[in-house]
Amino acid sequence: MSEFDLFVPLYYNDGSPIESRKFQKLQKRLLGEFDGLTYFPQPNTGFWKMGEILFQDEIVIYRVVTESLGRARRFFARLKKDLKKELKQEEILIIERKVRTL
Repeated sequence: MSEFDLFVPLYYNDGSPIESRKFQKLQKRLLGEFDGLTYFPQPNTGFWKMGEILFQDEIVIYRVVTESLGRARRFFARLKKDLKKELKQEEILIIERKVRTL
């Protein structure tokens, strides 16, 4: 079983907020593919460096758990491409982990 965390920015690179309808659309797309998700709505702050420049972003996290690893990887590859374009981002972070349930 695998778990995927999708880190989604709350703001465009120009500082304007991403519209709530885009988050609703994303949630609907995730539910359509995985039949369930966990949403962490509290804003989290991410930091990363490129050279000497420190960047900061506020994000929310969506998590899904699935047994269909290949299908999920294909889905997230497409989703990442779509979100980068739609949210005007250089990168979208998606983390995959192996998990076991009790």
